[in-house]
Amino acid sequence: MTERKPSGIDFETWIDKQIREAQERGEFDDLPGAGKPLPNLGRQRDELWWVRDKLAREGLSTEEVLPTALKLRKETHRLPETVRDLTSEDEVRAVVADLNARIKAWLRAPSGPHIRVGLVNADTVVAQWKEDRAASASDASTTVPASQEAAAPSRPRWWHRLTSRQHRA
Repeated sequence: MTERKPSGIDFETWIDKQIREAQERGEFDDLPGAGKPLPNLGRQRDELWWVRDKLAREGLSTEEVLPTALKLRKETHRLPETVRDLTSEDEVRAVVADLNARIKAWLRAPSGPHIRVGLVNADTVVAQWKEDRAASASDASTTVPASQEAAAPSRPRWWHRLTSRQHRA
């Protein structure tokens, strides 16, 4: 297909000639997927179907295409689950310090949509981590009946308190 189209020939005729000659040479024989139906032929698609297909083929999550600010907010909201299985306070503080370093880097040169992303207070995360560990240790030693558990008022999570303070400021 490197040769140029001659000036006196119509494009359609010239392309048909190129395809016919390639078929005669056997260049279309033994192509991968030959004789198989096209995948998802009857399925309705939205305008970003190809992005989802590419992410699925590469084994990536949809979070990979999010703007940095949204990724950081998601990490902040998932921080209690992230630190739940850590064994020492130093490890928890290291995870929070790493997250705060990435937040500071984004705040210095923000890109993408302007979304409020605040730093995480390491002391608050450590206190919640200790409280969760103590609660799980006490749950393992004693079981609370379901009727008492449902009647107990639930305390808002630390990240709800943190975000509500940010919105008031």
